[in-house]
Amino acid sequence: MDNKTAATTPPTTSFDTARLRTLIIGCLAALAGLMAGLDIGVISGALDLLASTFHATTIQQEWIVSAMMAGAAVGSLCGGWMSHQIGRKHALLVGAAVFVAGSLACALAWSIPSMIAGRLIMGLAIGVAAFTAPLYLSEIASEQARGAMISTYQLMITAGIFIAFLSNTMFSYSGNWRGMFAVAAVPGVLFLIGVLFLPYSPRWLMMRGRRKEALAVLEDLRNDHGVAMQEIQNISRQLQQKQRGWSLLRNNANFRRSIFLGMGLQVMQQLAGVNVVMYYAPKIFALAGYVGPAQLWCTAMVGLVNMLATFIAIGLVDRWGRKPILYTGFLIMAVGMGCLGFMLNRPHLGQTEQIIAVFMLLIYISGFAMSAGPLIWVLCSEVQPLQGRDLGISISTLTNWIANMIVGASFLSLLQWLGNGPTFWLFAGFNLFFVLVTWRFIPETRDMSLEKIEQRLMAGLPLREIGRGRPLPDGQ
Repeated sequence: MDNKTAATTPPTTSFDTARLRTLIIGCLAALAGLMAGLDIGVISGALDLLASTFHATTIQQEWIVSAMMAGAAVGSLCGGWMSHQIGRKHALLVGAAVFVAGSLACALAWSIPSMIAGRLIMGLAIGVAAFTAPLYLSEIASEQARGAMISTYQLMITAGIFIAFLSNTMFSYSGNWRGMFAVAAVPGVLFLIGVLFLPYSPRWLMMRGRRKEALAVLEDLRNDHGVAMQEIQNISRQLQQKQRGWSLLRNNANFRRSIFLGMGLQVMQQLAGVNVVMYYAPKIFALAGYVGPAQLWCTAMVGLVNMLATFIAIGLVDRWGRKPILYTGFLIMAVGMGCLGFMLNRPHLGQTEQIIAVFMLLIYISGFAMSAGPLIWVLCSEVQPLQGRDLGISISTLTNWIANMIVGASFLSLLQWLGNGPTFWLFAGFNLFFVLVTWRFIPETRDMSLEKIEQRLMAGLPLREIGRGRPLPDGQ
């Protein structure tokens, strides 16, 4: 065999082995979502117990809940800088180490301020991971599997929430809220170890001029030298212009459109109301008449349905497409929240009505888990052009945590101000409105390469047509 033939012969690794390798890498990276899920879920079970320990007021409880989101907002900004400067892999390593430190700080907290500080530290870690993990996954996945790969990150979040809810239930019998936080450190350590075995992002390697390493990574992931070379060439063409997010933001109206789209998507995800359920599920079940451990067992059911319904998104996102799933999910969420509000607006609930209230909350959470939960992250990773990708995803992730913080810090006050039923009707109304927003602004990006999406965005097509839509004008 001559040298030319040897250079172009695909690796002998089987296709199934290459797919398995990509799946393992994706799952390891998506463990960042497991950490985020644990952090989201642990507070729901621990809140009443630590509030009793520290005699926390309603406002102080909202501060404890929302401190994590404040830290995550800062962490998402740090994640943008770190993922660009030290790489996606090393940014994930930093996030894992900080998460372990924050979990232990919460477990050892001796006052409300120390608990808030621990939650801030955990939030910093989650902010870094929430920015970096979807970005990394979008850059190692093929365009055919990108939606499912990024949805795996959301699946890990739901798994973390479910594990936290189960752990909370077990610890609730002894009232050991410190144990609830300590358990969260365990997957953080496992993630820290797992990240050591991840390859570098090929796009980041290309940004650093390490073309041979990038090609080697893609050949391992694609098991096809020709496909890997084509991706390298596509990335190389885009990298002829360096990352210039801030100047692009100032000077390019099309980039500003993608920024606003990413921000809008994240606001939609949070105003859909999911973290009202995740942070305050035991309190919601208390409104429905459940008491003691029954509140936490019902909360664990929410976590289980949340995790299982995410498999629907993973299975359908690259077949149905993004928009049909979003339409379905927002409608289901509107029905679930609306009916739950109707039940909780009644002065007294009988046993049958209590069961219906739980069922409606499960209907709501299944709608979120199959749609807006994973798909918002998928879309936000797809619509940003490469030159401004780090800035664009950083801003959208920051928006997510700010909106998350506002929802988390206002829910108990909303209940006191509006009452039980109207509070949930408000979130039902948001979900109905988001059906219209999806139709008017959200693009369908199924089976579209990141390069093609960017090309259509920069050509000035309407936002909903930067994915699958009308052809580009001649010459573009």
